[in-house]
Amino acid sequence: MCSPAVSEIYYYRPEFQQPKPPDVFLLKFWCSYDRKGLLHDVTKVLCELELTIKRVKVSTAPDGRVMDLFYVTDTRELLHTKKRKEETVNHLKSVLRDSMICCEIELASAEVTTCSQGSSFLPSAITEDMFCLELLPSKHPSGGFFASNLVSVTMDNSLSPSHTLVQILCQDHKGLIYDIMRTLKDYNIQISYGRFFANPKGNCEVDLLTMQVDGKKIVDPEKQNALCSRLRMELARPLRVDVLSRGPDTELLVANPVELSGRGRPLVFHDITLALKILDIRIFSVEIARRRIRDREWEVYRILLDDGDGFPLPRNDEIKECVRKKLMGWE
Repeated sequence: MCSPAVSEIYYYRPEFQQPKPPDVFLLKFWCSYDRKGLLHDVTKVLCELELTIKRVKVSTAPDGRVMDLFYVTDTRELLHTKKRKEETVNHLKSVLRDSMICCEIELASAEVTTCSQGSSFLPSAITEDMFCLELLPSKHPSGGFFASNLVSVTMDNSLSPSHTLVQILCQDHKGLIYDIMRTLKDYNIQISYGRFFANPKGNCEVDLLTMQVDGKKIVDPEKQNALCSRLRMELARPLRVDVLSRGPDTELLVANPVELSGRGRPLVFHDITLALKILDIRIFSVEIARRRIRDREWEVYRILLDDGDGFPLPRNDEIKECVRKKLMGWE
C-alpha cells in the first residue's frame, strides 16, 4: 500500500512564465459511409503527420454518413499554412479514398481552445476505483495492470558521494522510461546517469543516479518513502482501463495522468482505436477531456461502442484485456 507521505511530497511548480500554448485547429471531414477501423486509420495518419489529438467528436447520420471532428495541435506549428493543410488533406484522402466527401481545416474558436472539462459527469464509483492513488493488494492481473509486488523501488545513498541511487525492478511495458521520467520530472528530481536492462521474459532493471534541484541527495526519509511509493504506483498503474455496460450501451473508459507541464501521454488514442479495430468493433462516439480528480489532472477517454450490425460485442472483460494489452505493448 502507498504510504500517506505520497500526498505530502513537494511538487515543483515553476514560477516563471509558461510558454504560449499551441494553437488548436479543427479538422472536420465527412465520409459517405462508416466502416470498422476508420477512426484508427485516421488517427494513424494524424500521428504520422505529428498532429496531436486534443478532442474528438464522431457523429453518424441516419443515412449512414459520418462526420468526424478532430481538435488537433501541430508539433511543427505549420498547420496555419496552405502547404501544411494540403499535406494533411492529401494524406487523409489516401486512406479514406472515395469515401471522403469533403475535408476542412480551420483555427478552432477560443471557447473550444479553453474547454478542458468533459460535458458529462463520471459516476462516483468510477472515480473511486479508476483514480485511486494507492496500490491495491496483490491480485490476479485481470483486476489491475499487474500485482504491486512485481514493482520494487529502493533508494541508496551509500554508493555515491553526490547522488542518490534509485533502483527499480518491474515488468516491462510500453512507455516504461516515459513513466519513470515524467514522475521524476514532476517531482523535479534530476538524473545524472541511468542504466536500463530488460531480459527476454520482460523483467526490467533500472538504475538511476539522481539528485534534487538544489544539487543535494535525497536524504529525507519521508521524501524517499513518498517518491518510492509514487514510482511504484505509476509503474504498476500507468493507465486506467474499464468497460461498463449502461443499459443497452457499452462504454470504454481509459484514463492517464497529465504531466504538470500540461502534456498528456502520447499515442493513447492511437492504441485504443487499434485495439478496437483488431476486435472488429465500430466506434459510435468519442469524448476526450481533461478532468481534475483527487487533486490531479487526468486525460479521460470515453468511447461509446457500436453494435449496429446486430452482432453482439465481445464480453466486457475481453474488450478491456485487448485494449489494456495494446496500451501496455503486451502482444
